[in-house]
Amino acid sequence: MMEFFKNVLGLPALASENGKNVDNLIIYVHWLMIALFIGWFGYFLYAIWRFRAKRHPKADHHGVRSHISNYLEVIVAGVEIVLLVGFAIPMWAKASDVTRLSPEDAGNAVTIQIMAQQFSWNVRYPGKDGVFGKQDMRFISDNNLFGVDPKDPSGKDDIQVSPAAQIHLPVGRPVIAYISSKDVIHSFKVISMRVTQDAIPGLRIPTWFKPTQEGIYQINCAQLCGNGHSSMSGGFLVVESQEKYDQWLASKVGAATSFE
Repeated sequence: MMEFFKNVLGLPALASENGKNVDNLIIYVHWLMIALFIGWFGYFLYAIWRFRAKRHPKADHHGVRSHISNYLEVIVAGVEIVLLVGFAIPMWAKASDVTRLSPEDAGNAVTIQIMAQQFSWNVRYPGKDGVFGKQDMRFISDNNLFGVDPKDPSGKDDIQVSPAAQIHLPVGRPVIAYISSKDVIHSFKVISMRVTQDAIPGLRIPTWFKPTQEGIYQINCAQLCGNGHSSMSGGFLVVESQEKYDQWLASKVGAATSFE
């Protein structure tokens, strides 16, 4: 049934595990909109019949005297509060909060940092030690976009690709991406992964997704960020096997950026 409605709605190809919940939510929202349309259209027809001219040839300036409409407004407000507090907020927290990853997924996750700028993407990977070097805004420069402390030994083997026309990731492993911006507000969006996160200067915001299919997926910027906004779509997410990812990562180790 879900697949049928995905085809009816024309949802784009899905290549992530977490994206299933996003697609299901879109379908549920459409069901809700259909129910509301039927309900309000039915009420519209009832109002036309109830207040037709033949029944009320003379206008009644006192209007409705019962309090039914007030009760209905309270009920509608109550339903909206339940939907917001009971469903929307918990679902958003579960989908966006990386601390809610299971211990197994958290231990197997690939952690990267993505820095947006006018008009390209930059990415940083931890080195062999799996630990990012310390960062500070005062260290940011043209060749040190992430502000890595040059004296921290943990950052010596970090890999920075700037600009990153391709961001490589392994298939089947959760990805925790810390999103930030060098200049203005951007938004990291990969439709096939069903992930979108604003990139805000001065903040490093985590988001996560789990690729399930190998392939090359376009990265879009979902915020109008300047005259070259369309150039942001020149970035791609390359999802490949663990073996190919390891080979690519090994090929970049020797090119780790020196910030001194």
